[in-house]
Amino acid sequence: MGDRRAAAEEREPAAEQLMVADAIRAAAATLAATSDTPRLDAELLMAHAMGVSRSDLLLRLVREPAPQGYSRLVERRAAHEPVAYITGEAEFWGLPFRVTPATLIPRADSETLIRAALALAPEAQRVLDLGTGTGALLLTYLAETRTTGVGIDASEGACAVASDNAARLGLSARAAILQRDWTRAGWRDDLGTFDLILCNPPYVEEGARLDPQVGDYEPASALFAGADGLDDYRLLIPELAMLMDASAAAILEIGAAQAEPVAALAGRVGFTTRLCRDLAGRPRALVLRR
Repeated sequence: MGDRRAAAEEREPAAEQLMVADAIRAAAATLAATSDTPRLDAELLMAHAMGVSRSDLLLRLVREPAPQGYSRLVERRAAHEPVAYITGEAEFWGLPFRVTPATLIPRADSETLIRAALALAPEAQRVLDLGTGTGALLLTYLAETRTTGVGIDASEGACAVASDNAARLGLSARAAILQRDWTRAGWRDDLGTFDLILCNPPYVEEGARLDPQVGDYEPASALFAGADGLDDYRLLIPELAMLMDASAAAILEIGAAQAEPVAALAGRVGFTTRLCRDLAGRPRALVLRR
């Protein structure tokens, strides 16, 4: 009896492997409970699993067998892990940036700073990026111009990622990445002056409730800035004048409710400010001038 059953099982076909299109459809259904963009996430994870671009995936490969390991990627995303940390890459301003858990994930809203910078200073000679992370702000501006720049970050891991991104984008000769901590005395002493400063500092209030994919995975040191989210502005804004040429501008990203308090901090040390809104119309950045 046992031998007949074993022989029958050997003749039975293995379970049919899902095709890419079906696997993506199933993954999107799974991710709908934890993601606002389940279909996009499913496609990006599949493209990563197959080692191709998303466009190539959708144009050429949807009828191919789904690769082994895809379901594990979907499980990670279903547990709120950001797609960018799973794939190791995020797009910003149309450029690919390597990301790791040592860095914040570049967000499209921060492109507001690039638009403002290119409008204000399309021919800046020297730019500084404070809290460079992946290097997204600095390297994007350098890619659009002929200038040179410096990016600083307190995190050794973030500096390594930014340096790698500079090399990947062919910008190492024009970008210096330095490990500096603006909470420590002397951090700016040998940096010189700049005619453009970009900064996306930590600005989330301690204890704020964040989406799990942010709060559980992205580095807290790059998110939180004291009880009101303003601690890093208090440290940085008084230092900016010593880093700026006479006609320079500094562009600081802000939280949605922080335009007035950050502008007040800037006004106390002699800066004028102008608000920039993102594409959704939300307050996103302040331009500071002396």
